[in-house]
Amino acid sequence: MKLGFHLGYWGSGPIPGAQEAVLEAERLGFDSVWSAEAYGSDAFTPLAWAGAATSRIKLGTNIVQMSARTPTATAMSALTMDHLSGGRFVLGLGASGPQVVEGWYGQPYPKPLARTREYVEIVRKVLAREEPVTIDGQFFQLPLKGGTGLGKPLKPTVHPLRADLPVYLAAEGPKNVALAAEICDGWLPLFFSPKSDGFYRAALEEGFARPGARRSLADFEVAASVPVIVHDDVEEAASRIKPALALYIGGMGAKTVNFHHDVFARLGYADVADKVQELYLAGRKEEAVKAIPTSLVEDTSLIGPAEKVREELPAWEKTVVTTLLLRGDAGSLARAAKALS
Repeated sequence: MKLGFHLGYWGSGPIPGAQEAVLEAERLGFDSVWSAEAYGSDAFTPLAWAGAATSRIKLGTNIVQMSARTPTATAMSALTMDHLSGGRFVLGLGASGPQVVEGWYGQPYPKPLARTREYVEIVRKVLAREEPVTIDGQFFQLPLKGGTGLGKPLKPTVHPLRADLPVYLAAEGPKNVALAAEICDGWLPLFFSPKSDGFYRAALEEGFARPGARRSLADFEVAASVPVIVHDDVEEAASRIKPALALYIGGMGAKTVNFHHDVFARLGYADVADKVQELYLAGRKEEAVKAIPTSLVEDTSLIGPAEKVREELPAWEKTVVTTLLLRGDAGSLARAAKALS
């Protein structure tokens, strides 16, 4: 199982010590480093900054929000990053949720799976550069219909370094996971647990079985964001993760549409997820954090003394996950890598 480093997205400003952590990840032999975006910092710029200081480590977006850019604009950034990094770039895409898509980007959210299928199709056409890019889709038309009538089919002026640049999809629901297996080269799960491996394995196999699927489980990447905190006190380690869990379960989505909440409900924590969401949306954030049991953290993380982490690692190695994406500063990455080695 490979290790990756997830920078995440900025809070109120740049992430302190980010570049030092990236350099440490490369020194430690990590396979990849990943960036993210929500509605503040973007995903491409910090990754380019990291790429300029490194020479070997792969550079991935986890994730680029599709509603933030047209498919051709995303493909332009991807082929540019791939050239600048010498073929180290991985394009990770995600649909996000209706609050961000409609509230921040002003784009419609309905039918995200069908929209994703068209989006990825266009990105691949740009990267292939075999002919001018055209599509008469439900969501995208190239050239645009109903405009001036002067739109012209084009292909990128830049010759892509890799026409088969890998594209991964962030997904949490079974239909979206199956779509990732069908049209992409990898899947980016969030809040994965070995206990949910059978559920996700079935969804992936459904996608692999579809006509025209690009991959099989044997050559498909699954890079899961998994908190790893090596600490003698399990409760102290869990307390560092619970605030983020409360945010995602309770606040990253509307009460009626929160995909992160649904992940934990499927994992057997439906009552907990409902309670956390109720408290968080009522503004009682500290109570929401306290409502999360340590068992929930342990199901989706590797925390505690090094011996405990090593004992639990085989359960993860038996799953579909191929890469563990860790977070933290340079020191915590070194401790985690030692415990996992």
